Amino acid sequence: MAKLQAIRGMNDILPAQTPLWQAVEQAFHRVVRRFGYQEIRFPVLEQTQLFKRAVGEVTDIVEKEMYSFDDRNGDNLSLRPEGTAGCVRAADQHGLLYNQQQRLWYQGPMFRHERPQKGRYRQFQQFGVEAFGMAGPDIDAELILLSADLWRELDIASALTLQINNIGASAERRAYGEALTAYLEQHREQLDSDALNRLYSNPLRILDSKNPDMQALLAAAPRLADYVSAESVGHFEALQTLLTDGGIAFEVNPRLVRGLDYYNNCVFEWVTDSLGAQGTVCGGGRYDGLVEQLGGKPTVAAGFAMGAERLVLMLETLGKEPPMPKPAAYIVVGNGVSREAQALAMALRAALPSQGILCHCGGGKPASQLKRAFALGARYALVLEADSCNAGELKIRQLDDDGNELRVSLAEAPARLAALLD
Repeated sequence: MAKLQAIRGMNDILPAQTPLWQAVEQAFHRVVRRFGYQEIRFPVLEQTQLFKRAVGEVTDIVEKEMYSFDDRNGDNLSLRPEGTAGCVRAADQHGLLYNQQQRLWYQGPMFRHERPQKGRYRQFQQFGVEAFGMAGPDIDAELILLSADLWRELDIASALTLQINNIGASAERRAYGEALTAYLEQHREQLDSDALNRLYSNPLRILDSKNPDMQALLAAAPRLADYVSAESVGHFEALQTLLTDGGIAFEVNPRLVRGLDYYNNCVFEWVTDSLGAQGTVCGGGRYDGLVEQLGGKPTVAAGFAMGAERLVLMLETLGKEPPMPKPAAYIVVGNGVSREAQALAMALRAALPSQGILCHCGGGKPASQLKRAFALGARYALVLEADSCNAGELKIRQLDDDGNELRVSLAEAPARLAALLD
């Protein structure tokens, strides 16, 4: 019988890798708490219509990448491809938004059926931050400052560059889209297949093309900045001032539009050249019309999301991995003293709650147990054998080249080990 394998693009995270993931998760948790954001959790399954209305029916996510199916009741459901739509749905459904300010964060798996490659999977872990009810550029700046704080927490700030742009309101983008389409129609023979597919359905996405030939053509295209309102320009200029005051360096990228239809006004991305083609690490912006678009009351909003896989890959690439956690002590268990060994292990864990205490299970000679303790990187072995146990004692052995030992009573073992580890 053939062995079952993981689904393509669904990635296992093994014990040797989880400490790095935990370091990233814990850093994110510290930063969002520091800024006063609260956690929200929502389902991985939603009605497909939620994402069609939020993300846009003519986006790659909805057209090509969603995992959608009809359930037994005939309802069309989708695994969430991103977090903002579900966060808005949950917050509005439970009355958290109208005439209120909310600062929320979430994390969890998202799903997109795209070509798997390094740093990009069909099931991926995402962190997201959303802020509701605040219209000014100050909340946009806060979101960027929060993300910058995370880069410092992870010690990767020097490898990331902030790009920002002003994409205006939806009506302004529609007018610009018409002008861009008219320009590109004059050069139709130079358009690649992606540009042709998007020419009438979503022309702004053509600005995101990575094709060098397309970039050369777009250099002479109409500029989005010429179509945005004075109010939007003022908002964007104020944001730049706040970022400068906050010590955040940035680049204005006039072709940055983001891939989701709900964005308006300010958008931003943190990019790196350390990951090859997967250069975007974090992206976000304002989405003032989305709550109303999904059936709620008009509510201004802004947020960002980042893939945990990209952060993990960056830390690995830059050599920023945290050291693997190692047990403080390994209890070597002689014949006939398993009960006493388990009692000792529990006493040590109670006295040293922040330390790893491993108690050998499954039998075996003390010499082989000591080899395992060495292999696991334990600092000390607590050797508990029948004769010493009967005398109420054990040996504490230092697991290094010196191999120093001392004999202590069972009762004083927790205090003595704590002193050695201090």
